[in-house]
Amino acid sequence: MTNILHISEPVAISRPRGAHRFEAFSPKLARRVTFHRRALLEQWLLLEANPKVISFCERPGYVLIDGNRRLADFWVRFADREELVVLIDEASNPDVEPLGHDLEAPSHVRLVASAELAAARVWTDNWQRILPYLVANRGLTPPTLRQAITRFLKGTQRLLTIEREFATYDLVIVRATLFGLLHTGRVGAPELQTQPMSLLTSFAATEAIS
Repeated sequence: MTNILHISEPVAISRPRGAHRFEAFSPKLARRVTFHRRALLEQWLLLEANPKVISFCERPGYVLIDGNRRLADFWVRFADREELVVLIDEASNPDVEPLGHDLEAPSHVRLVASAELAAARVWTDNWQRILPYLVANRGLTPPTLRQAITRFLKGTQRLLTIEREFATYDLVIVRATLFGLLHTGRVGAPELQTQPMSLLTSFAATEAIS
């Protein structure tokens, strides 16, 4: 990999006048994240939900785009590459918070339009429901249950069926375990891209079961 960035922490900014404040806990980063635009929250959800994303950092520094110095919204690292993500919407402001370090940009700067976030709204809404299970039950899901659910999902199963199969466990722990497997990519649920999550949502293992 070339042009590797070393991002230690996000650039500190003050909340713009009249802006909302969105706070959340990132299981992938094991720390809190704060955003002042709904679009940034939605982009964070997309990164958090993508098992191919190894790490990321919000507000990593400044980058030149079309001659304008602006704060990049995210730095993202994958197994084989890294990229900067910049959201392009009506709320974007290339002149906001001029203090901060400039980034030597990696090979790819990805511009994200508001239409792209709107198209993923069902997916991000579902992950807003999923993440509280992961955050509230960190370290509480037993490895034996993770293994058992993974084996059970060698065939596609609905959420209702999964909960019935493991009814001897607390329902919250079963869901937290299942959603943890989804978070790491060991389980998939394509329906969550297009339909609100329900007891009829189907899940299946994405890797070979030994």
